[in-house]
Amino acid sequence: MNSIYFTEEHNLFRKSLQHFLKKEVVPHIDTWEKTGEIDRFIWKEFGEMGFFGMNYPEAYGGMDLDLFYTIILLEELQKINSGGFAAAIWAHVYLAMTHLNAEGNDDIKERYLAPSISGEKVGCLCVTEPFGGSDVAGMRTTAAKDGENYIINGSKTFITNGVNSDYLVVAAKTSPELGNKGLSMFVIDRGTKGVSATKLDKLGWKASDTGEIAFDNVKVPATNLLGEEDKGFSYIVQHFSLERLIMGVNAHARAEFALEYALQYMSDREAFGKRINQFQALRHTISDLYADVEICKNYNYAVTARLDKGEYVVKEATISKLKSTKVADEVIYQCLQFLGGYGYMEDYPMARLFRDSRLGPIGGGTSEILREIIAKMVIDKKEYKPAT
Repeated sequence: MNSIYFTEEHNLFRKSLQHFLKKEVVPHIDTWEKTGEIDRFIWKEFGEMGFFGMNYPEAYGGMDLDLFYTIILLEELQKINSGGFAAAIWAHVYLAMTHLNAEGNDDIKERYLAPSISGEKVGCLCVTEPFGGSDVAGMRTTAAKDGENYIINGSKTFITNGVNSDYLVVAAKTSPELGNKGLSMFVIDRGTKGVSATKLDKLGWKASDTGEIAFDNVKVPATNLLGEEDKGFSYIVQHFSLERLIMGVNAHARAEFALEYALQYMSDREAFGKRINQFQALRHTISDLYADVEICKNYNYAVTARLDKGEYVVKEATISKLKSTKVADEVIYQCLQFLGGYGYMEDYPMARLFRDSRLGPIGGGTSEILREIIAKMVIDKKEYKPAT
């Protein structure tokens, strides 16, 4: 393990996490993949082990650890080969909870962040809309002030944990006439009247519940506003750095897992009287794939180190997701090919990896959108600044 970034404490944590996942999670993965439902007990177990609180304040049950503990969690989750389960976990911890911690007041943190850290409550982040996709500024969901409440109307889609979560962190327009400068963030209880969800049937990520959510005159107390009114867009953009880096790390980790599995298979498989890892064409392909994964991984670690210091890394995190998800797709495609017919069989891990990986260049901002963001920063010299 890279000693530049990982200490002995990190390495011990990784071993402990591997043991926990193997014992408590792996035996249930195939069932959750088939049912599309993750049993509730596992959230409590993750909470009891402290996995949800690693990067959060001790005052609310967290441990206030550095971001490389997060990297370890993300990497090991990818290696149990369920993109859906991994997504359900990180969407709770690093999407929903990130907003609670950054923009929530003490009351909100007590009511939502603390039970999220303990695993008693599960959250989801609701930004993407049916007609908006990656166009956050074009969202149509509104939140109209009505005395001591806001009345929310609209819909969201492709929301991980969107059906079975306990609360929703929702972006809505409080000042529609201001465009992207009129967005605000709210936390809404699942049981609030007017909130409904429909489960979506996906190509991959089968274990996670991805939902389309409707808000029909949903009354939300003004005390559930996160941060300041009309500052939501800057909050979302600021947190995109973490989300995109997470997806970049997920990508390099699943690509690494695919390569490790393929290498083991190729060392056992024989054709024409020798192991297939001795054929030069395959060996050279492996070399190229391995080099690409190593470049992505070390780049992602470098960006993590900067983000952990509090640097604003929108450009770097965008590059992380763009390149790492592309490499992961290419690596897993080729690793499936290395397995031949067995790669196409559900009894082997490549079929699921292939499906799950395909969401990488789509979720959290499509690759096309990411390229335009990078172009704006590199060519047009546009500057994105932290929320103030």
